[in-house]
Amino acid sequence: MQVILLKDVKGQGKAGEIVKVSDGFARNMLFPKKLAMEATPANMKILEKKKAQIEAQRAIDKQVAEDIKAKVEARPIKIISKAGDSGRLFGAITSKDIAEAIQKEFLVELDKKKIDLEAPIKQVGPAQVMLKLFPGVTAKCRIDVEVE
Repeated sequence: MQVILLKDVKGQGKAGEIVKVSDGFARNMLFPKKLAMEATPANMKILEKKKAQIEAQRAIDKQVAEDIKAKVEARPIKIISKAGDSGRLFGAITSKDIAEAIQKEFLVELDKKKIDLEAPIKQVGPAQVMLKLFPGVTAKCRIDVEVE
């Protein structure tokens, strides 16, 4: 069965694409969750109108990601935490803490899943993390962990 995706579906495609899926997957998963609609001639005409809107929205999202990248790479983010005498933190700095610090510092909403943190930060000092802001747009963010 051919369907038109209304939203991005992992493993199937992006919003606005026409994909071929099994009948059961379409009826039991995509249609009830309003993720897709059947690819009929009438729906194809509707798709053509919506494609321009979708492309415009993607361009806006990419521009917003570029703006966030410029802000984040311009200056480091300071996170204050409690630490022992050796510089080892009591606890750790996680991606959630980094997302909250970015939100406070730059007034930008950022999902913690977009922060590529290999392991939690457990030492005082500078650290580098990657932010996956948009497909094709990544930013290097410097984190300065300071003692409270």
